[in-house]
Amino acid sequence: MAHNTQTLPGEPVIRERASGVPPAVNAALAQLPAWKEYQLVLFRIAFIFFIALSVPNSVEWYKQLLQLNWAQLNYRDLYDIARFGSGINFLGNTIFGSPLLGYANWITTALIATAGGLIWTGIVKARRLPRKEYYSAWYWLRVVVRYRAGIGIIGFGFTKLLPVQMPYPSLGVLNTNFGDLTAQKIYWLSIGIVPWYQVFAGVVEVTAGTLLFFRKTTTLGAVLLLGALGDIVYVNFAYDGGVHVYSSYFVLLAALLLVNDVPKIYHLLVQERFTVPVNYYPVFPERWQRFTRIGLKSFTIFLFLGVLFYLQLINFLYDPYKQPSVAGVKELRGNYQVTEFRLNGQVIPYSPLDTIRWQEATFENWSTFTFRVNKPHPLDLSNGGGDPQRDVNRTFEITGLAGGQRAFHYYADEVNKVLYLEDKYKPVPDRRNRTAGVGGDGGAVVDEAAAEAARKEAAQQAKDWIPAEARKNIGDESLKIAPIALSARRARDYANAPAFENRKRFTVKYATTDGSHVVLTGVDENKDSLYVVLDRVDRKYTLAPSTLQAGNY
Repeated sequence: MAHNTQTLPGEPVIRERASGVPPAVNAALAQLPAWKEYQLVLFRIAFIFFIALSVPNSVEWYKQLLQLNWAQLNYRDLYDIARFGSGINFLGNTIFGSPLLGYANWITTALIATAGGLIWTGIVKARRLPRKEYYSAWYWLRVVVRYRAGIGIIGFGFTKLLPVQMPYPSLGVLNTNFGDLTAQKIYWLSIGIVPWYQVFAGVVEVTAGTLLFFRKTTTLGAVLLLGALGDIVYVNFAYDGGVHVYSSYFVLLAALLLVNDVPKIYHLLVQERFTVPVNYYPVFPERWQRFTRIGLKSFTIFLFLGVLFYLQLINFLYDPYKQPSVAGVKELRGNYQVTEFRLNGQVIPYSPLDTIRWQEATFENWSTFTFRVNKPHPLDLSNGGGDPQRDVNRTFEITGLAGGQRAFHYYADEVNKVLYLEDKYKPVPDRRNRTAGVGGDGGAVVDEAAAEAARKEAAQQAKDWIPAEARKNIGDESLKIAPIALSARRARDYANAPAFENRKRFTVKYATTDGSHVVLTGVDENKDSLYVVLDRVDRKYTLAPSTLQAGNY
């Protein structure tokens, strides 16, 4: 690779270099400016800090990488490879009991890097090693950081370029009162209703990542990354989005890549002075070194710009990760008015204050049934994507929604006209240590044998929840998407589904001719008999339908 060995007037020049370095490298280094002592110390600290942040240090990450089925990839496979948290976190995610807005891991890493940098400096001075600048180490640190940032932001950007990160709102969400939405949900929806703006944001992020793969365009990519992700950091703080740490991560990486360029940009644009960039690039004298460099670069670009784009396109078309992938019963789709509601044979008339009667109902294009009651329901504050990637775990229809919104995933036995529904909201397990009682402050010790027996009974009930004949009619949900979208990850997620999950379930039969009038009869999650009459409502929305609707239903 070529060297840029020009220096600015008046800058000091290094005359003495380490032995054992190729003459061409020594000649180039000899013309570069010397580093001040504090710059050497800061570099040592920064080197440890950014390497710790940029290189995956989780055993699980490497296990996942080794277990990938490259013949049946899912977009989440490569996305998870690109999206990893790192740093030194043996102290956990808190410091002195404080989460510090999620940045505790960074602080721990910075403290250890500072200690390591000072020890490094002490060793150099104690052994009286020859003074040298770390131009080669600085170059390779930038390579690691720019590839880490490029891969990560491309994975992030493709979910916007092919808009699945913030989907167009479902019918149930469109019917929700504005005051029942969290700030985070409002922001997501404000982007989701204008999918072409989301695409634009994806273009910016993918472009920034692509520019970082090439050293000559690194400055442009870093500027673009800093601006785009800096805005996202603020948005996440302002709307309580919860992704402020990961977006800040890219801002930090971009800042490092720009640290040498800021003075030059200031000289050029503000002071209007003639400016020549001074950079060092290593020499690759051996053919195998040049081929290795080109091969690794080409493979990375092919994998994360080519393969990942293709997998994300398949995800957008057939298996959007925040929307269920399985199509719902076609004749049932739409908004419904609850014309009649009986519970245990008793008619419950409509009242906006009633806490039991369904107020309205919706069958989405996919396999979700939504209804609303005038009763508070726990908030789901996740991002709605769900993991494992089974349809029941994709909860964007209820994330950030209050006001009694209920969403049930259903398995349809269309032969016998029966729906088997399970609540998409799953309560967080109580992890208190072997105690029971209100608030967890006291109560009887749990009988482990009885608890295990109860779990086995619940698992058996879950197993028998859908009869064998009905399961045969329903079919294998993991296969109910286009064959091109099938993947080893999807098969694994469904195969490893737990025998029993703490979800509310109920079963109803449905009777209808064309879907305009539907009668549901069955037993709800509280073991009460249901008789519900639904009449379809042709509800008009001010919002125009999305021109980039994900999924194939």
